[in-house]
Order: sequence, then C-alpha cells, then structure tokens
Amino acid sequence: MTEKKSDFAQEFYWRMREAVTGRLSRDAKRIAEKAAAAEAASSQPFGAGRDPIKAGDGVDGLMSSFRWEAHLAEAELFNAWAQVVGDANAASSQPEALINGTLTVRCKSTAWATQLRLMQSQILTQIHELYPGLDITALKMLGPDAPSWKKGPRSVPGRGPRDTYG
Repeated sequence: MTEKKSDFAQEFYWRMREAVTGRLSRDAKRIAEKAAAAEAASSQPFGAGRDPIKAGDGVDGLMSSFRWEAHLAEAELFNAWAQVVGDANAASSQPEALINGTLTVRCKSTAWATQLRLMQSQILTQIHELYPGLDITALKMLGPDAPSWKKGPRSVPGRGPRDTYG
C-alpha cells in the first residue's frame, strides 16, 4: 500500500515538474513507462468482477448502493396518492414533503384538511400496508396558503382581516 502511495506521490511530483518546466525528465519518463507496463500487465479480460450481468441486477445494485429505495418509495406514494386516500380526497389534497417520518399534505381548503385529519389513522394504516418501506409516523394536514397582510417593518397587533381563505 505504501508503494502505491509513494508511486502516486512520485508521479504527481514529476507531472507537476513537467508542467512547470515544460519538459519531461529521464526519471519521469522511466516512471511513466513503468506505470504503463504495470497497468497493461494487471488488466485481465476474464478476471474477477468482469462477468456480464443482467441490466436489472445492475440497476438493483445501484439502487441499494446509493440507498435510493426510500426515495423511489416516496415518489411512488406521491404519484399514487389517489390509491391511498381515494379519488375525491386526492382531488382536493396533495402530499408535499416527507421529513423525519412526518408526511405533509396540502389541502385545497381548511374543510378538506379537517376531513383528512379525521381520517388520519385510516390513511396511516393504508400507507403502511401499501408502502412498508416508508417510515411514516405522523401526518400533517395543511390548508391553503393565505397572503400576508404585513407590509413594511411596523405592524399593528390585532386580528387582521377576518377571512379564512378556504
């Protein structure tokens, strides 16, 4: 291992020296030739790890090595939201984010948010049945975003406009 590190250090030194001076020294040429010969000798066409594999196995290996299964399950849940809550509820709600086991759902109105809060245990059960790989422990139902009426650095405390926006 130290031989590899020292070879790398020497090669790096000679390449930097060549870049600065504009010419390659005899030692650097010798080291480069030696490295090229070692590289050619170490490559085996039928060596270990060079067997062909199926494309599906390669994709599965990538998924597990980069830990993408949870991200795909989350995207699948977001895309199949109608299967989890039903068509009527899905038309009025949409999942926004899954952070630390809490699924945030944005609803079209506060009435729909209340309706989905009442169904929270049923929705969680359905999610656990369809997507066991997702670790969702809570649901957060939000109503529509309301505009801010605070304009400027000073504001007067009080109730503000009396509309619920939904």
